[in-house]
Amino acid sequence: MDKVCKALLLSCILVSLCFTSSAQTCNSYTFSNNAIYRSCVDLPFLNSFLHWNYTQSSNTVDIAFRHTGTTSSRWVSWAINPEGQQMVGSQSLVAYQNSSGGIRAYTSPVTSTNTDLPEGDLSFSVSNIMATLTNSEMTIFARLELSSGMTTVNQVWQEGPMNGDTPGMHSLTGGNGQSVGVLNFLSGQTTTSGSGTNSRLRRRNVHGVLSAVSWGTLMPIGVMMARYLKVFKAADPAWFYLHIACQSSAYGVGVAGWATGLKLGSDSAGVQHDLHRNIGIVLFTFGTLQLFALLLRPKKDHKYRLYWNIYHHSVGYAVIILSIVNVFEGLDILDPEKKWKRAYIGILIALGAIALMLEALTWFIVIKRKGVNTDKHPHNTNGLSANGAMAHQGV
Repeated sequence: MDKVCKALLLSCILVSLCFTSSAQTCNSYTFSNNAIYRSCVDLPFLNSFLHWNYTQSSNTVDIAFRHTGTTSSRWVSWAINPEGQQMVGSQSLVAYQNSSGGIRAYTSPVTSTNTDLPEGDLSFSVSNIMATLTNSEMTIFARLELSSGMTTVNQVWQEGPMNGDTPGMHSLTGGNGQSVGVLNFLSGQTTTSGSGTNSRLRRRNVHGVLSAVSWGTLMPIGVMMARYLKVFKAADPAWFYLHIACQSSAYGVGVAGWATGLKLGSDSAGVQHDLHRNIGIVLFTFGTLQLFALLLRPKKDHKYRLYWNIYHHSVGYAVIILSIVNVFEGLDILDPEKKWKRAYIGILIALGAIALMLEALTWFIVIKRKGVNTDKHPHNTNGLSANGAMAHQGV
């Protein structure tokens, strides 16, 4: 009986210790180097804590950023972003254990979403930067020399995998997608914007999906319908209405994606993706012109129909090329898991293979039809060539 009581007592002690340990906050933490920080905050994501001493007279802040539950194969980072609550523009302190076993701590300005955190100077001075890795806890120490009045800042913190001696891409979901907020060095007040970050990430994903489906997939399918179905007499005029329906749907979805992109751009101050944005504007313009061109389409026997066909086909193929380019630009910006880019490449390969087969079949039918017409009317071909037969069936 005594043994049972002792076992129960020991279990209670262990459970109590576990709860006490889990309930510990930054206020109860003691640094091994006996450093004392007057202010601290338990960051709500990624098992992280921030300690600091702010000296108002010199506008300097000594910080200690702690990330628990890490390993030697992970990097950690804490940053101030003067441009907003986002990754791009962050002025980062980075630390990891290199392949030789040493702890490297350095500064890295984040200029794009596809960063591997290269070393570089920040927009403010940083001194005394160092890091330690003890008992699965990485701590970054540094002194920041801020601009006068820079007491409230946007803070960003992250962790991710190492690729050899180079920081790899961190996750965009869970705590990694929520680890931003606002910090006041004077009052110690903090706010987090995890829900806003998730909302922004969802909008980016919605924008990417809408654009890939509309401009990058439905538009090429609509062009293929017009080019390859019209050669079959039984498909006339059904091919025309299918073409219009597909392109109109693609335009509608594409405009929704374009509007979402404009909203994302207005909400991301200081983040510029000029090429992607400019191509998007051109696509919207060309798509709108194609819509108006449909309303102004001359009849087949009209003298200006040839010029309309040239315009319609040229703009249409330009839209397809620019759409595909811009989808890949968007994928580089979003930097999702590689499977999404592979999936889109797979769609393009499938569409390309189908187009090649239909192209061969179409030319076979046109040439065969030309031969039949020549046999029936050997002296009255009106100079109709295979190219002419294809061009004569304009949209």
